[in-house]
Amino acid sequence: MTDNRMEWARKRDELVDAVKRLGFPRELGEQVAKQLGSPKAMDRMLAYLYNVKPRTAELIVDEMLAICSDVDSWHNKKAAEEANAKYNEILNYGLGSDDEE
Repeated sequence: MTDNRMEWARKRDELVDAVKRLGFPRELGEQVAKQLGSPKAMDRMLAYLYNVKPRTAELIVDEMLAICSDVDSWHNKKAAEEANAKYNEILNYGLGSDDEE
């Protein structure tokens, strides 16, 4: 198992355990971990669970959706920045070499 997979598995287990300690089913924790998808996102959810101690599954799911939305926004921002950098490169240097003329 790679380090990444081990890290993901550790965070998943910690998240499932935190959800169970709040009195919710294990399956909820497993699905939340699956949806979040990354150890960093799971860390954010764990901080929420430890500090807020939500009393309903709806609050847990709502926070999961908010975190997923933030992650998606970050990915979109990074993709837009990369596209903008390539566009600026084309504007500054053109599409091809001048040797073809």
